[in-house]
Amino acid sequence: MSLIPSFFGGRRSNIFDPFSLDVWDPFEGFPVSSLMANVPSSARETSAFANARIDWKETPEAHVFKVDVPGIKKEEVKVEVEEGRILQISGERSREQEEKNDQWHRMERSSGKFTRRFRLPENVKMGEIKAAMENGVLTVTVPKEEEKKPEVKAIDISG
Repeated sequence: MSLIPSFFGGRRSNIFDPFSLDVWDPFEGFPVSSLMANVPSSARETSAFANARIDWKETPEAHVFKVDVPGIKKEEVKVEVEEGRILQISGERSREQEEKNDQWHRMERSSGKFTRRFRLPENVKMGEIKAAMENGVLTVTVPKEEEKKPEVKAIDISG
């Protein structure tokens, strides 16, 4: 359940989720073309792709992250786990080379770097994390440890 209403740009934010290090941007989705006019193009390119879209679901067996990374090769994406159970997914989409005889009519595809970080819960198997990429979607699977049920021992009642 989202704690931030969907009228803030239609994005489900997880600002109060203790497992996420994402920062909610209250201005995301607002037209800022007049503000962006004075920003160098390199900064606009980086910010355009800075927030790769990620879905995070939990199944009984694992936490599954799905990241949209269209046009990026698997060699250009890094999946790392830092101390403190921090999962970091990062990468970069390079800008297409411009030939001097090319005449661009429109350039909408974003380029630049992205980094997303998530604090994993304590019940994960850190050594068994797997990542796969297919059709522009990176899937990171973080297996969970089996829940240990308390051992119940019956005691005979003497009479």
